[in-house]
Amino acid sequence: MKMPIWTKPAIWGGVFGAVAIASIGFSSFGWTTSTSANRMADDRASTAVVGALVPFCVAMAKADTDAARMTKLRGETSSYSRSDIVRTSGWATMPGMTAPDYNLATACSERLTTAS
Repeated sequence: MKMPIWTKPAIWGGVFGAVAIASIGFSSFGWTTSTSANRMADDRASTAVVGALVPFCVAMAKADTDAARMTKLRGETSSYSRSDIVRTSGWATMPGMTAPDYNLATACSERLTTAS
C-alpha cells in the first residue's frame, strides 16, 4: 500500500502540535496533574483548619492560670521557641488530638505575640 506524500509531514505536525499544546497547557493555562492538585487541596484544607482553630488556641492560652508562660512567650525572640512554648503548654492540642499540631502552634504563637 502506497501512502500519500503528505502523510509523513502530517504525522510529524500532529506529534509536534501535541507536544506544544501540552507544554503550553501545563506552563501557561494552569493545567495540573492529579498529584499536584491533591497537594494544593491538602495545603488549603490544612490552612483552613489551622485558621479555624487559632481562636480556640488563643482562648486556651488566655484562660491559662500560669501567667509565667504567657510572659515567657512574649519575651521570646525566636519564632521556634514561641511555638515550642505553645506546644508544651498544651494550647495547640485540641480535644480529640493526641499531640499538638505544629502549624497550629506556630499560628497561635504569632497571634499571641501580635495581640496586645
